[in-house]
Amino acid sequence: MAPGAKKGILACLDAGEVIIGDGGFVFALEKRGYVKAGPWTPEAAAEHPEAVRQLHREFLRAGSNVMQTFTFYASDDKLENRGHTQRFTGQQINEAACDLAREVADEGDALVAGGVSQTPAYLSCKSETDVKAIFKKQADVFVKKNVDFLIAEYFEHVEEAEWAVQVLKSTGKAVAATLCIGPEGDLSGVGPGDCAVRLVKAGADIVGVNCHFDPETCVKTVKMMKEGVEKAGLKAHYMSQPLAFHTPDCNCQGFIDLPEFPFSLEPRILTRWDMQKYAREAYAVGIRYIGGCCGFEPYHIRALAEELAPERGFLPAGSEKHGDWGSGLEMHTKPWVRARARRDYWEKLKPASGRPLCPSMATPDSWGVTKGHADLMQQKEATSQEQLKALFDKANKKQ
Repeated sequence: MAPGAKKGILACLDAGEVIIGDGGFVFALEKRGYVKAGPWTPEAAAEHPEAVRQLHREFLRAGSNVMQTFTFYASDDKLENRGHTQRFTGQQINEAACDLAREVADEGDALVAGGVSQTPAYLSCKSETDVKAIFKKQADVFVKKNVDFLIAEYFEHVEEAEWAVQVLKSTGKAVAATLCIGPEGDLSGVGPGDCAVRLVKAGADIVGVNCHFDPETCVKTVKMMKEGVEKAGLKAHYMSQPLAFHTPDCNCQGFIDLPEFPFSLEPRILTRWDMQKYAREAYAVGIRYIGGCCGFEPYHIRALAEELAPERGFLPAGSEKHGDWGSGLEMHTKPWVRARARRDYWEKLKPASGRPLCPSMATPDSWGVTKGHADLMQQKEATSQEQLKALFDKANKKQ
């Protein structure tokens, strides 16, 4: 490498290094008032760059090795879907996101990953040519801005993910691909192992899952993907970027089918100690790119980095303000709190929700619709009152 050059993502993984990803920007910025729930689009990169920059910095301080561009749902068809109007073009948003990620990455020793995600065009049964053209517009920006590698993330259908990988691979950069699936596979019924094989054959260097399910489910799913790839005689690296919410009651659609989605998920949030367990379990099954998605805040990422500090050889800067297993509580004024400054206390604790009338599990909506169904056809026009009434009536009948 040239003096001062950063090691690429594949060189790091080939050397057996642990890569700590970042967290869930859309959820984190929605809670901070910079993203609108519903469209979940990333215009904040151009509209409120200071907010995106600060969140990048917090993840960097927490231990993230990768700054993902805030380009989730930044395809033109998603930015203008269902009456969602923009003051910025897709290109402006993607370029601004790349600049912010690079600025912060260069403040540390992080890599920049440009990301694409599933499209309304695919759900509406547009052609492979049309969908690939959408991915190429984003990929062209990533090439122009010279990101370090590319991620195709949040795909419910492996077919669309294959198309994305093929476009991204044509840039000559390393490509990671993550599906938002669980052990049942994608929404077309393709199992995790077969999904992974298809992604590797399409050109993905790194495969795994992100979003929709909790860490336990995602680790299990990636393990199945790894077994499929190895059985096929192929090679890949593996990654996991799950939710920060417990989802034992989810069906194949994941957390968006839970009645609490998206505004009442807080009782399900994983603790930092849950995150340390996740990091260890992911590492044990051979996952080396370990990060998070929706619900992950910087302290969650710091927990991953702290758990894997022995393997990485260092702690993140954010650990300066966090005692190992609560050791900072030794300085607390109250003696019963000082008594909690130990690992066995936090490992054995079963946190209460404080909600005596609430159930521990929910019943997913289970509408059972996917690509090709009339309810999933997308449109540029705003959702009409007639369309909403039909949905409300359908939902009421299911209750």
